[in-house]
Amino acid sequence: MNVLILGSGAREHAFAYQLATSSLLKTLYIAPGNAGTAQIGTNISLSLTDFKAVKKALITHQIDIVLVGPEVPLVAGIHDFIASDPELKHLLVIGPKKEGAQLEGSKAFAKEFMIRHQIPTAKYRSFTGDSLQEAFVFLEHLKPPYVLKADGLAAGKGVLILEDIDKAKDELTQMLTQEKFGLAGHTVVIEEYLDGIEMSCFALVDGADYVVLPNAKDYKRIGEGDTGLNTGGMGAISPVPFADATLLQKIEQQIIKPTIQGLQEEGIAYQGFLFFGLMIVRNEPFVIEYNVRMGDPETEVVLPRLETDLLTLFKAIKEHNLAEQFVKVTPLSAATVMAVSGGYPEQYEKGKVITGLANSKNSDVFHAGTQHNNDVLVTNGGRVLAVTSTGETIYDALKKSYRSLKKIHFDGMYFRTDIGFDL
Repeated sequence: MNVLILGSGAREHAFAYQLATSSLLKTLYIAPGNAGTAQIGTNISLSLTDFKAVKKALITHQIDIVLVGPEVPLVAGIHDFIASDPELKHLLVIGPKKEGAQLEGSKAFAKEFMIRHQIPTAKYRSFTGDSLQEAFVFLEHLKPPYVLKADGLAAGKGVLILEDIDKAKDELTQMLTQEKFGLAGHTVVIEEYLDGIEMSCFALVDGADYVVLPNAKDYKRIGEGDTGLNTGGMGAISPVPFADATLLQKIEQQIIKPTIQGLQEEGIAYQGFLFFGLMIVRNEPFVIEYNVRMGDPETEVVLPRLETDLLTLFKAIKEHNLAEQFVKVTPLSAATVMAVSGGYPEQYEKGKVITGLANSKNSDVFHAGTQHNNDVLVTNGGRVLAVTSTGETIYDALKKSYRSLKKIHFDGMYFRTDIGFDL
């Protein structure tokens, strides 16, 4: 089978690395890809929201399966575009259509969906610029910290957690009236703060059936001890040590199954990965967000633990027998630490020369923001490299990743030294 992966980050590099081992794979393409994916498959330069360019690539390279990595093209309707085109509709798309993608594309839609289907989540209300004063009153009735979420896509940075009520009001005003997060913040969800510990679960769905993938925990804040601004993710571990069989059964029965049943009841034909961002409060799971694709950097710790051929699972979706598949997972643990550009997630420079990757042979280094400049590897984004290792325990894996990071260098390179500290 010929496969096209859409995306350019470490998630897409991890997918490419996994798919390249499949006996079912004929040729692998990545669009637009990065310097890491170019070592595994063929990069294609195109914009993910230029659907005409995507169509041309699909036909030119005789693609059988399209794996959509990031959320933006899904929310924009790339699956709908492919399914409605007579020349493309036979292709298998891993990723939901636009209607299902609203689970991530709109925080308000997701919360309303959870309420309709009795899926545990935090209490909330949604507000626009016209209801700013009502939002202030709602905030005053909550206990700190205050959680503000931009309704739309904000590259993982649209959630603010604030201790001070005046600061919360100021940030809310900026979001609703000054476009702090652009169009994504025209509606803001304010929700009750849940005091617990986060984890992520993942399912691959074919519309009616699903298989559960390894769970993970990521670290969003830029600073040590989970402080500072939210980022796209500074590291991740898998499996989650506190997620015992009892908790995992609760998650499946109270969250995963009701979500998929709810989609069916509402006539939303969901096909692809479904990410459940959870808060565990006194051993009870609550949904804090859905993602309609695999997470980043969670993908970089989930896929290395997957022993089942991923293309076999995709083929089962095409043949409608996903429920018959068994997902085999290694007992080893995995840990990823992100190396980012100085200044990220705010202003940062690109084009910094990267060295030392050849000395990191005990880890898999997935490229996030890299490119070749005259055959020299340089930085090309805020998150630059995801250094992933496996080991008997989380801490064994983390030690390997940190040892590898010490051998890598680029000007301004920064990484958190406390991933896994809370476990």
